[in-house]
Amino acid sequence: MAGLFQRMKAIFSAKADKALDKLEDPRETLDYSYTKQLELLQQVRRGVAEVATSRKRVELQAGQLNAQLDKLQVAAKRALEAGREDLAREALTRKSGLQQQLAELQTQHAALQAEEERLVRASQQLQARVDAFRTRKETIKATYTAAEAQTKISEAFSGLGQELGDVGQAIQRAEDKTAQLQARAAAVDELLASGALDDPTGLAKDDLTRELDALASDAQVDNELAALKASLPGAEPQGELPAGTFEQPPAPGVQAETGENLR
Repeated sequence: MAGLFQRMKAIFSAKADKALDKLEDPRETLDYSYTKQLELLQQVRRGVAEVATSRKRVELQAGQLNAQLDKLQVAAKRALEAGREDLAREALTRKSGLQQQLAELQTQHAALQAEEERLVRASQQLQARVDAFRTRKETIKATYTAAEAQTKISEAFSGLGQELGDVGQAIQRAEDKTAQLQARAAAVDELLASGALDDPTGLAKDDLTRELDALASDAQVDNELAALKASLPGAEPQGELPAGTFEQPPAPGVQAETGENLR
């Protein structure tokens, strides 16, 4: 069971790392790190300021002690001049105590000064590192942005190429269908023109059919005209011809022979 839980933990960790990697923006991470470094640098600078303040306070106290030592020295001298050795001794005793305090302040001042110098060097080194990191950060961000833009452009070109391929296939299919329709229309026209297919509308007829229909119509008109003339008063009777027939003129040879017989 322990092995199974370890494997499940490893799988979940791997998936979580992969998901976080997708969400992570290196530029934001670099900016966050730079901000933290600036905060650390600010803390070091505040430490330098605090140590410098303490050193200055010790210097002020040492200055006050030196002033008191000078006064006690003058007082002891005046007491001796006045014959008051006891007062001179008391002044010198106080001076000795102040000198011990001054020595302690001087030791403290030296320690504070050394700490201040150490913090100043650390602040300078940290400032140099922060500046170098900022330069590198901006370089990495610019490179990452350029790479990201190049990737998007490449993906756009890839998608465009695929889209153009699909469009080309659609155009090819449209052209093929158009060619098929044109070929079918041409074949139907040829069949109608040859009479292989009947045209129910009567619009598609060949030239011979149209000429025969025209002749039949003319013959019908001539027959009706002749019948109308015959029905008029005083009209000479004419030999009726069967409908749809034509009176053929005699052949040239026969007409000439008939004329000779009549003469």
